[in-house]
Amino acid sequence: METELLNAAAGHSDFSMWALFARATITVKIVMLMLILASFWAWAIIVQKLLMYRAARREAARFDRAFWSGEPLDGLFDQIGPEPKGRSERVFAAGMTEWRRSHRDDGNLIAGAQARIDRSMDVAIAKEADELQRGLPILATVGSTAPFVGLFGTVWGIMNAFIEIAEQQNTNLAVVAPGIAEALLATGLGLLAAIPAVVFYNKLSADADRLVAGYEAFADEFATILSRQLDS
Repeated sequence: METELLNAAAGHSDFSMWALFARATITVKIVMLMLILASFWAWAIIVQKLLMYRAARREAARFDRAFWSGEPLDGLFDQIGPEPKGRSERVFAAGMTEWRRSHRDDGNLIAGAQARIDRSMDVAIAKEADELQRGLPILATVGSTAPFVGLFGTVWGIMNAFIEIAEQQNTNLAVVAPGIAEALLATGLGLLAAIPAVVFYNKLSADADRLVAGYEAFADEFATILSRQLDS
């Protein structure tokens, strides 16, 4: 009897990733597939955000050079238009649009122009911040839940491994090892999904905060320039 069990266990000696997945129970397979999909989803967001933030930094630097080049603000606004593609340009356009709307036909300004300009730029910054941070909560969710989902798969797999041991009434390592290895694969996949998600969530959150802080600093500087013109 023991020889037959060892021979059966020898048939399970393939410990490749695919073999472990194929031998797992349906519940553990579902857990593994969920973790693999979560990992691909997280990496798709990571790559997309890295490209987005790099483009946003380049655009902000380019616009900053144009803004401080000495060109008249009205000329710069006419050049980029009321609906520009760049994020910094959209914040600038929001302020300039309200600035022009605040002028009467006689050239004087409507009361409360400064507050409306500030509010317009704040709304534009909030929209840009929302777009920059979109998808980051998914990384946080994957990073916080994937290890527990993997642990659930491991617990379920080990439970079934012990049930099989009890049915065969054999605790030989050759019998026990395949079931334990299949179960631990779920935890490994959970960590594989969670670790990059947590690392890049922290990095991308910091990058987004820096970009938004740059937009807010520009809005303050722009508001100061307009305030001088209002006072004069």
